[in-house]
Amino acid sequence: MTAEIEIIRPDDWHLHLRDGAMLAAVAPVSAALFSRAIVMPNLVPPVRTLEDLRAYRGRIAAALPKASRFRPLMTLYLTETTDPAEIARGAASGDLTAVKLYPAGATTNSDAGVKDFSRVHAVLEKMQEAGVPLLVHGEVTDPEVDIFDREAVFIDRVLEPLRRDFPGLRVVMEHITTKEGAAYVGEADGNLAATITPQHLIINRTDIFKGGIRPHFYCLPIAKREDHRQALRKAATSGSAKFFLGTDSAPHLSALKECACGCAGIFNAPVAIPCVAQVFDEEGALDKLEAFTSTNGPGFYRLPVNEETITLRKVAPDEAIFCPVDAGEDGRVVVFRPDRPLEWSIVAA
Repeated sequence: MTAEIEIIRPDDWHLHLRDGAMLAAVAPVSAALFSRAIVMPNLVPPVRTLEDLRAYRGRIAAALPKASRFRPLMTLYLTETTDPAEIARGAASGDLTAVKLYPAGATTNSDAGVKDFSRVHAVLEKMQEAGVPLLVHGEVTDPEVDIFDREAVFIDRVLEPLRRDFPGLRVVMEHITTKEGAAYVGEADGNLAATITPQHLIINRTDIFKGGIRPHFYCLPIAKREDHRQALRKAATSGSAKFFLGTDSAPHLSALKECACGCAGIFNAPVAIPCVAQVFDEEGALDKLEAFTSTNGPGFYRLPVNEETITLRKVAPDEAIFCPVDAGEDGRVVVFRPDRPLEWSIVAA
């Protein structure tokens, strides 16, 4: 059993490339498949200024193969001291693609994020004026809120009031994980969109604990119940232009995940497109795969669609080939591997 499909070369609208040796190890992996990627700014220290941004972009360029045409789309890390003038300068120069909002303490390297949202209103006003999208990690950090409810509570407490105050601000609710998130985005106006990851289309919270704690299935936002996974699959395969691929590929050394207090993050870059193709195939929606991976994102970000294509092939499950499970120059990084064999592979990119 074989079948092939050709789609426009995809983009990744949510990617962690890290820095140093890890950057050198993982950047070529994403660059081999994706044309562009929104690069997250949660380094240590964070990418807070245009000077930081340009320096980081230079380090990414140095980590890529010389012939690579991969384009990193750079973001700033929003803090309560971010200068609105920096947003205006970044938008005018074309260096700045978006600004990332991390509620303080919500995820990896988010301690410098926002605690008091009223203190970033001037920045949001400038972003609205300049047409710079706000990318939100949509979880509250209130310890009284259960970890599985934090996305839904964020919508009510933070995102809905923010969007009322700034109706012209374009917002991406990143890596949505709940039926509430999918419904909220689906019912909103065209200024709100969402990214969905391969892992949240494939695993639910039970998978994290199947046969014992499985640290390489742990990410934030954490996977939710099965009804939420099904809602995400329905949204992704709906054909709606509001939903597009953001892998949230987030590598950590295995030693930092397989320990008493393991890091959150899934490294899926090598298998992201085969995983998503399999989901769309299972949902009978292969005709909508290209929109999700390759055209909806550029539409929201007001960028041209890529001109190149890639080819995927479906083979019998026992013929499917997984990518190597190790990467990284300073240690081992495990690639996301679903419990069932992948039936799709990239044959031309």
